[in-house]
Amino acid sequence: MPSAVLGRDEPVKAVEKIVRSSPEDGYVDQVAFAIKEAEQSNRTLQLVQSLSQLADEREADIQRMCNSHHQEFVTSVDHLLRTREGMVALTSEILNLNQKIQISTEKLAEQKKALVDARGVRHNIDEATQSLKDCLEVLRLANHVHELRDKKNYYAALTALAELQNVHLKEITNYKIAELIQKSVPATQRDVAKDVVRELNEWLHKIRETSQFIGELAFYHTSLRKARHEERMEKLASSAQFKLNSAIELVSDETEDFDVLDNDEVQVDFTPLFDCVHIHEELSQIDKFRLEYAMTRNEQKKLLLRIPVDLTEVNQTSLSGLLESIAGFAIIERATQKRANGLRSPSDVEDLWDSMCRSAVNVMSEALNRVDSAESLLKIKGLIALFIQTMDGWDYSVEALDSFLLNLFEKYAELLKKKCSDEFQAIVLADDYMPMPINDLEEYDKLVHVSWYDPGKGREELDFPCVLPFSQMYPLCCIEIRNFLNQFYFFSDDHFEHSSIIDETLRKSLDELLLEKICEPLVERLQTQYLGQIVQILINLEHFETACEELEQLLIAARSSTSSHGPITFNATEAFRSHKKTAEKRIFEVVNSKIDALIETADYNWMAYRSHTEPSNYMQELTRYLSDIMSSTLLGLPTDISRLIYFDALSHAASRIEALPLSDDVKRINVNGANALAVDVSYLTDFILSLNDKILLETFEGLQQTVNLLKAGKDAQAEFQDPVIGNKKYNRITLDQASKLWGKIVDPLQSHTTMDKLTNLSSRFGMK
Repeated sequence: MPSAVLGRDEPVKAVEKIVRSSPEDGYVDQVAFAIKEAEQSNRTLQLVQSLSQLADEREADIQRMCNSHHQEFVTSVDHLLRTREGMVALTSEILNLNQKIQISTEKLAEQKKALVDARGVRHNIDEATQSLKDCLEVLRLANHVHELRDKKNYYAALTALAELQNVHLKEITNYKIAELIQKSVPATQRDVAKDVVRELNEWLHKIRETSQFIGELAFYHTSLRKARHEERMEKLASSAQFKLNSAIELVSDETEDFDVLDNDEVQVDFTPLFDCVHIHEELSQIDKFRLEYAMTRNEQKKLLLRIPVDLTEVNQTSLSGLLESIAGFAIIERATQKRANGLRSPSDVEDLWDSMCRSAVNVMSEALNRVDSAESLLKIKGLIALFIQTMDGWDYSVEALDSFLLNLFEKYAELLKKKCSDEFQAIVLADDYMPMPINDLEEYDKLVHVSWYDPGKGREELDFPCVLPFSQMYPLCCIEIRNFLNQFYFFSDDHFEHSSIIDETLRKSLDELLLEKICEPLVERLQTQYLGQIVQILINLEHFETACEELEQLLIAARSSTSSHGPITFNATEAFRSHKKTAEKRIFEVVNSKIDALIETADYNWMAYRSHTEPSNYMQELTRYLSDIMSSTLLGLPTDISRLIYFDALSHAASRIEALPLSDDVKRINVNGANALAVDVSYLTDFILSLNDKILLETFEGLQQTVNLLKAGKDAQAEFQDPVIGNKKYNRITLDQASKLWGKIVDPLQSHTTMDKLTNLSSRFGMK
């Protein structure tokens, strides 16, 4: 087929070529091509002219042929017409047949089409059925997931959801429902996570409400263990060296199996927690959940520690509630750490425990300031000790609580000391400072049992009623001391790791109490002028000294093995011992003061004109006073002390009487005056002889020599100056004293001539 552009004569040649071609040669295509080429070369008119010319030529050829062969043509035409008629009839039959065939074919085609359509529909139906089954299976699994959620089988629901997503949804990826379900999978996972978290929160809320009861059960179980341990210690002494929660104690008590989280009283089901852990592990959100769980538990801890604590309550309900709640909370934490691997690390649990301990200590320390009862502190200590022993069994560190117990002990010791101080003060103030009467043997036994007192003879030798040397303050103080000791050691009876501090604090406190509240008040009372009270104080001081020595030995025997060894010495012991001398000195002062007062009443007429044969009034009063104190007031004193006091009193009396004639107020002394003094001295000497104690006579040697010197007058000068005679008869008189006396002695004749003149004058002016 030509491809070049047609030339000027080309339309004619193209037409001729078309004419010469046969139908088999595709003249139609050639005509179409010629028209296209003419159109492209703008020679359409030429082509039309060529075709018209060709048509005219062909028409002329046909006319010529028709003119030449007309008859033949007519014949042919007739034949053609008849043929045509036959052909038309045949065509009609063919058309009828064709119509019938067409109808049959159409029916067949319709049937075939219907068959094909039916097969397609069937195929589609099969595919649709299978797809529907797949979708229904997916929907069933989706519904099953929700059913498992409703049944709270969250882990199975999440597993079914994963199977649905990873297996079944891939089989229907061409359907919209797969897309919808696929989009809903994250939401369903979140819903499952929310469900388990909600279940966990409900569980945590229930656990928070149950924590105190769990702690109460744990405390009760610890109390039972302590009781069983004490029973074992009673049966086997070697068990005493093993403390509660020690390996030996745990082995000994292993037959008593008790699970504080699973018993008849309470059952803690950790399933919600395990489900939550598994779900978040499946969702790859375990780290997030671990953090959220820790935050939740921390918030619960804060709520728990908001419980108000009043340590002044009698039964300590608020404190026990706080400690039980903390114990239950910590027990749950430890159980969670052991059962839910990876959720709570040991460091997390220990940090939470340390935080609770610090907060609890702060709360208790603040409330402790309002406590003013040692008995309350002892109850508080018992609760805290039980708490410590319980939590020690769960492997928790209790150092902070042990330190708080030390602070609690300091407060306890302070209150105990104050209470004992008040008791001592009341006893000292209320004492009558009289020897204590005992009515019967039973009363005596009770007193001896509480006091440090040794009567020196058996109880069967005593006659009742009797009087003991000390006043009632001594046994009362002994009772308080024993109570003080017992209450101090009560604090160490149940878990206290600072026994050496108890020993030292007890020693120091008891020493201060004895010194400041007993010894010093007794010494202050020595200023009284009542001799009997002073004597009784001296007796009490002696017995308190003995009590201190006994207490020193008692504390040595009772101190713990961790305390320092060596002797224990009270400052109070030496104070009582030294102040006995103070009391003795005060007795001397009071007795001598009384003697001075009596001697000051002496009214000697040193220039008397006649001699006296009866002792002076003051001398009679003096001997009566000395006799009274010896037979009553000083009777309770030890013999050596009473003899010393008596010796000192007589010595003082002798020296004061001896000083009377030496006084500057006495100007002259005659024989009668000297005789009056001699009568009194003789009377006093007879009194001393009646005491059957020759040593006491030594106190009057100086006085007797003075009387002898006065009676001898100036004639005694020669004897005094003689070394042998003077040292024998006047060795207690000094030369100055002798000279002074000789200067006052007058001759008997002078005394008689002047006496009458001075009688009236002396009586008016009191001259002696």
